[in-house]
Order: sequence, then C-alpha cells, then structure tokens
Amino acid sequence: MLKQRVITAILLLAILLPALFHPNVWPFNLLVLVLVTAGGWEWGRLNGLQPLGAVATAVVAALLCVATWQMGWLAQPHPVLWLLAGAAWVLGSACLVKAGVPGWAKIPFIVRWCAGVLALWVAGLAMVQARQMGVNFLLSILVLVWVADVFAYFAGRALGLRFTKVKLAPAISPGKSWEGAWGGALGVVVLAFVWVALDRANQVQVLSFYSRVFDRGWWLLLLAALFMAAMSVVGDLVESLIKRSAGVKDSSQLLPGHGGVLDRIDALLPTLPLAMMLTSLVQ
Repeated sequence: MLKQRVITAILLLAILLPALFHPNVWPFNLLVLVLVTAGGWEWGRLNGLQPLGAVATAVVAALLCVATWQMGWLAQPHPVLWLLAGAAWVLGSACLVKAGVPGWAKIPFIVRWCAGVLALWVAGLAMVQARQMGVNFLLSILVLVWVADVFAYFAGRALGLRFTKVKLAPAISPGKSWEGAWGGALGVVVLAFVWVALDRANQVQVLSFYSRVFDRGWWLLLLAALFMAAMSVVGDLVESLIKRSAGVKDSSQLLPGHGGVLDRIDALLPTLPLAMMLTSLVQ
C-alpha cells in the first residue's frame, strides 16, 4: 500500500508541478478542469446515482466551469461570490457536523447534488484565479492544507487523548483528536509567519496569501491562520460524513493508494474560496 501511495504521489507531482509553473496559465486551468470533472463523477456516485447519472454530474460540473470561464469570470473580481461561498461553508458545515451522519440523508437529493456541484465549481474558479494572481499566492494556500494535515497527523499520533478524553468527531471520523487539530493549527500559524518572513527577505513581486493578510496586522494573520486551519479540518470532516452516509471508505479508486479525487481535495474545497474571500476583504 505504501509503495502504491508513493508511486501515485510522484505521478501526481509530475503532472501538477509542470502545469503550476508553466508560464501560460492554461495547462494549469486544464488540470483544474480535469479535477473538477473527476470530482463531479465521484460526487454523483456518493449521492447514489447510477453510472450514467454520475457521468452526467461530471459533465454538468465541467460545463459550468467552461461556460463561466468563457464568459470572462476568470478576469473579474468576485468578492460577493467569495463571501457567499465562505458563509455557506461556515454555516453549512456547522449544521452538517451538528446533525451528524444521519442528518445527511435527510437533506433533499437535489439540494445535496447542487451543493456539491457548486462547491466544486467555486473551488475550481478560486484555484484558477489564485494561480492567475501568482504561483506564490496559490502555493501558500495549497501548502497550508498540506501542513495542517501533516502536523495534525503527527500531533494526533504523539499526543492524541493526552489532554482531552474525547475525540474530535468520533461518529464522523474516529481517528481525529483535538490534539491533532491543535497541532495542525500550530503548524499553519508557524507556516504563515515563516512565509511572510521569506516573502520580505526575498522581496517577492507576487505576495503570498499570508503577506497580504499580514499587511493589515500580525494579529489578523494569526486569526486568519487559525481560521483556515480549522476550515481545512472541516472540509475533511464533511467529506468523511458524506462517505459514511454512503457506506464507502473512499470517494473512488481513481488514485491508487490515495482513494479518489475528493479524498485529496476535500480540505481545499472550503479553504480556496475562503482564502479568496479573506484576500478580497483585506485589499
């Protein structure tokens, strides 16, 4: 399993890095479109659709991206959209986690289906616009999620249940602990301030997400880092809740050793639009 995970990770990086650093944004945009399409297919399956319905969901998600991109949305600021998406994620995820696994099935199918397609579309738009703002800006968001995940894993392994006697969300994701969440948050805070220091030391032309927030005050960056770390955990919890409701371990087997596309981008679904929201608010 470990060998398979490593091979898949290397192949994914071999695709991601050239597209990310290509002087033209369209190779990266195409990669994002593929991710959204694959995520749409998985979303249809998680909602109980038959193969044709899952393919139709993927097509709808892809067409929504292509249509809005062709309409010039990539070149336009969307502060209201980011605010609405951010509010939806914060409020919606709070309600979902509170209701637990049984609550998901009680939501009408069309509401669940539309919410997932829109979440994929908004995250795709945010990722593409973040890349247009600069590689440093986009990377600072992507690395945030990876650092939160890695620090949470090791903190959970080393300190899990040492200070608290209850899991973070045992009915949704039994493996997560409060200590792991705190470790992930600490990792993101350290990352944020180190990245700001590196931006300033290297006098970068394209500011990172952290530097843009830091310019409004170090305390605001601290709050933003903690908030983003928390929402990365929320993204993971929401997907775990949905998978438990569907009775599956992974969203698919598209990525051998890693599960599906949604398993890899679950934390990015809320954090990307939220990063764009915070950036628009501090400008």
